[in-house]
Amino acid sequence: MTTRVGVITFPGSLDDRDAQRAIRVAGGEPVALWHGSHDLDGVDALVLPGGFSYGDYLRAGAIAALAPIMTEVKDAAAKGMPILGICNGFQMLVEAHLLPGGLIRNAHQQFIRRDQRLRVENNDTAWTSEFTSGQEIVIPLKNADGGYVASESELDRLEGEGLVAFRYVGVNPNGSLRDIAGITNDRGNVVGLMPHPEHAVEEGFGPDTAAAMRSGVDGLPFFTSAIAAVVGAAA
Repeated sequence: MTTRVGVITFPGSLDDRDAQRAIRVAGGEPVALWHGSHDLDGVDALVLPGGFSYGDYLRAGAIAALAPIMTEVKDAAAKGMPILGICNGFQMLVEAHLLPGGLIRNAHQQFIRRDQRLRVENNDTAWTSEFTSGQEIVIPLKNADGGYVASESELDRLEGEGLVAFRYVGVNPNGSLRDIAGITNDRGNVVGLMPHPEHAVEEGFGPDTAAAMRSGVDGLPFFTSAIAAVVGAAA
């Protein structure tokens, strides 16, 4: 069985092809989906990629959250399908109320691009099972509206229920409250984060490591985890 992972392209998506490549490298079959469609083409999992959907008018991800295909995305999430939102995709998930909180302009009001160190806080999700809890990884980050915010009570709930999936380590690049870089829903099938795992799946194209320049592949377990989750559910 080959796991089919849909990648939804919105007007202004930038990293949809990169996400497709990451899925292919992980051993899955990428399936291109279109924001204006109501057809998920029978996929087993979904990725909402990074970019500037609809020019990020109103708020980042706000218009994309109302796109026709998001009706099917919400239905799929409710049925337990693994769904990953990366950067702009994370913004869409919170705007669509599939994940709590919101993303606002970076604290320093500037676009930031860097290789970012993260700590895996929850490895019990469809997208993190091949990490270990507490593991530190490095994947690229690039955003202008990456500051994660929520009410104090919501932040306490996320912390108390183990729903913080990733936390910034070393430096908080955008002012996210409690250094939160990514979160999961209660069920663990929907995950959103601001950094870009799809840019760290092939040696020669990822972050620098102590072993060699551009040799970092810490993003690959995101995609192999999801494929394992689909295969495990079907067994």
